[in-house]
Amino acid sequence: SNSIHAKRENRRKHKYNFQLKPFNPEHKPPGVKDLVYYEMSPGFCEKNPKLGILGTHGRSCNDTSMGVDGCDIMCCGRGYRTQEVVVVERCNCMFH
Repeated sequence: SNSIHAKRENRRKHKYNFQLKPFNPEHKPPGVKDLVYYEMSPGFCEKNPKLGILGTHGRSCNDTSMGVDGCDIMCCGRGYRTQEVVVVERCNCMFH
């Protein structure tokens, strides 16, 4: 699940006296530029045309990422297939 909960702490270093932590401790916590919702959002894993939600089926994910682009979050626990892609690109290198 991609949920986040607030944990109150007795530290003074946080302006509002709480720290946001991911629900799953293996996921990275939100950064200062990440948008965090305080109220529950509708589920984005499954398609819901009524709400305009396309779902996450068939999307590409990053197998090594613990962020929102990671397969663990994006695939919503359904499992996923991995595919190794080798990309050969020409560079404009100049040898002297």
